[in-house]
Amino acid sequence: MRTFRYERASGDEAAVAAMAASPGARYLGGGTNLVDLMKLGVESPDVLVDVSRLPHTSVEHTGPGGLLIGAALSNSDLAADHTVRTRYPVLSQALLAGASGQLRNAATVGGNLLQRTRCPYFQDPGKPCNKRQPGTGCPAREGVHRNLAVLGASEHCVATHPSDMAVALAALDAGVHVLSGAATRTIPVTELLRLPGDEPERDSVLRHGDLITHVELSAVPEAAHSLYRKVRDRASYSFALVSVAAALETEGGVVRRVRLALGGVAHRPWRARTAEERLLGEPATAEAFAHAVDAELAPAEPLRDNAFKVPLVRNVAVSALSDLAARQSDGTARLPEAR
Repeated sequence: MRTFRYERASGDEAAVAAMAASPGARYLGGGTNLVDLMKLGVESPDVLVDVSRLPHTSVEHTGPGGLLIGAALSNSDLAADHTVRTRYPVLSQALLAGASGQLRNAATVGGNLLQRTRCPYFQDPGKPCNKRQPGTGCPAREGVHRNLAVLGASEHCVATHPSDMAVALAALDAGVHVLSGAATRTIPVTELLRLPGDEPERDSVLRHGDLITHVELSAVPEAAHSLYRKVRDRASYSFALVSVAAALETEGGVVRRVRLALGGVAHRPWRARTAEERLLGEPATAEAFAHAVDAELAPAEPLRDNAFKVPLVRNVAVSALSDLAARQSDGTARLPEAR
């Protein structure tokens, strides 16, 4: 790693000021992604501004059933929170599926959202990559792309976003509180992360120095009937080939509320709004689920070696929604927690 300076932020404003003073500065939370990229030579910040000790490490109740989650809270503590486990099981399950216990103990909520792709070309400074060095090309399109995007990609980039937590938060319409200078704004998590377009080097809409302080969840009644399902090459320490965050509420065998987000298929968590719209008022059956998911996946443009993702995500989504419907039809109040 190259030499860098370390600063521990004493508060939010001090952190933002420290970043503003150096264009090459980076925020340091748990470091589970950034430090690895520094070791690889992908990231070379001249200043690390440590925000892991800022006072954003709690889960607070807001309004009628909402939650305000501190960005410096560890993934382990968020997954273990009783309210999260009972009211938002999809979020707890996504966090537990995301990494080993050691990594979850270190990783923070804010850092998890902003982790960068695991595309092998991005992680190898010896290879061209538009995301790492704009204008050099995207060799993944013709090279190794089995685990890369089938939705929302561009000719410049086919990388996928690796966060499991972000997929669950996308399904829950979470809002991200961002401090920029002296002003705070809230960005929907579905708009925080962006598709590559012709600027694949930009993972998010954040500007240099913007600091994530909290993630906010509104009351979502159907979230009590939710799950996260992840398919990966091995059961542990592996990123998703595809994943599904689903929440479903039925009445008399008919879909009344539904939320669906897909992971492992795009440059950001993919909120399946087309499928959701098609399912409202429809019978809660595997056939209806399949038709809706097929409509969502119609724009998919798989590459040579990742076309299997399209039927895989279809089957996983239909299975997840069918399980949720079955549990409600037999009177099961809540899903058991993932292990």
